[in-house]
Amino acid sequence: MDMDIRITKTNSSRIDGVDFDNLPFGRLFSDHMFMAEYKDGQWQNFRIEPFKSFSLHPATMALHYGQEIFEGMKATKTLDGKPYLFRPEMHAKRLNKSAARMCMPEFPEDMFLKALHTLIDLDQGWIPPREGSALYIRPTMIATDEFIGVKPSDSYLFFIFTCPVGPYYPKPVKLLAETKYVRAVLGGTGEAKAAGNYAGALLPAKLAQEKGYDQVLWLDAREFKYIQESGTMNIFFVIDNKVITPPLYGTILKGVTRDSIIRLLRDAGHEVEEYPITIDELVEAYKAGKLQESFGAGTAAVVSHVSEITYKDFHMVLPPVEERKIGPFAKATIDGMRAGKIEDPYDWMVPVKSPSPATVA
Repeated sequence: MDMDIRITKTNSSRIDGVDFDNLPFGRLFSDHMFMAEYKDGQWQNFRIEPFKSFSLHPATMALHYGQEIFEGMKATKTLDGKPYLFRPEMHAKRLNKSAARMCMPEFPEDMFLKALHTLIDLDQGWIPPREGSALYIRPTMIATDEFIGVKPSDSYLFFIFTCPVGPYYPKPVKLLAETKYVRAVLGGTGEAKAAGNYAGALLPAKLAQEKGYDQVLWLDAREFKYIQESGTMNIFFVIDNKVITPPLYGTILKGVTRDSIIRLLRDAGHEVEEYPITIDELVEAYKAGKLQESFGAGTAAVVSHVSEITYKDFHMVLPPVEERKIGPFAKATIDGMRAGKIEDPYDWMVPVKSPSPATVA
């Protein structure tokens, strides 16, 4: 396999028109994108081109049968201006697990990492110079056979584009426990980062927002009893000084930020339990005065504090952020590592490497 990346640079950068102090999430896009095709049983034509739209045949299989997966990552700069990626190898592995579940070809992990480094090095000027902001990275794979028929595609397109973003949730979030709709079932695709999982969540999220909430709190699909995750985040609770988060058993996403927070908290001496907590247990903990805080974790959200949770007619109001300890510690530690203000003992922060001439065609 030819592993060189062909680079075509833009003749007209749009970066001068960006207000880095006012960044809407996911609406501004940087100058370049990485692309590759899967044909004849192998990935090929690795290239970086100016960011652009591309055309699709009306029968493109991704549009009809949902073979589409993606990742969400971030690049940030330390205080001295050096660009870094956060645990990129975990995202490469998770992308391929999603691909396997959706009957799609794996993308070579070494090329995934090379593409990231090359693209981010080229567009590093788009990384916002503000703590809490970042260059959001969206690797995506779609089926591209021009065919109407239920079968796996034989051809695929893989691409990576980026966009400078501010905080996903600029304020604490309000959650409504969902008791009618479900996100995922055992044996389904809930563990994959697949587009269809998010499509099915849009209606219940919209209904929750119409009631004044920011997102839903998903419960299990069989009994509506066990807490799973929030609409855009893995979920954590602090009950009687113990940190509790639902376990990974096939219906929730294996969050990279989730994994990082569990490691950070345990190493800091906090008791963390991956436990199948029920919504009734959460309510009882609140009534007993033991529910001290809740927060969500995800690449986009990083650590977002939960201010309210409603289950049926029972409303739980959590202490303000300034009275919490665990969530703010996790957020400050991850943000501090990204800014280079806090030591990274885990080697999670990976410096962006400029490609050598030998690796770029």
